[in-house]
Amino acid sequence: MKHLYLKNVSTLSLDEEKCTGCGLCTSVCPHSVFEIRSSKAVILDKDACIECGACAKNCAFSAIRVVSGVGCAFAILNGLLRGSAPTCD
Repeated sequence: MKHLYLKNVSTLSLDEEKCTGCGLCTSVCPHSVFEIRSSKAVILDKDACIECGACAKNCAFSAIRVVSGVGCAFAILNGLLRGSAPTCD
């Protein structure tokens, strides 16, 4: 099943110039957001990112940035806990 989250709220970014294509991001991402193409990581689906931070914490080259616990992940958890629709506010 494909996970569906809020569109365009993820803080995930990738600096392609810093990326060495080591592939660690593809190994640690629980939702397969990354793929290696032409010896570099690419973001396949930014909206699938739950902002757990595993990719950024494991990138030895600081090519990935994400603010853990905000955006999509926060909105979904907050909505579930409160019984309301997910919101980024």
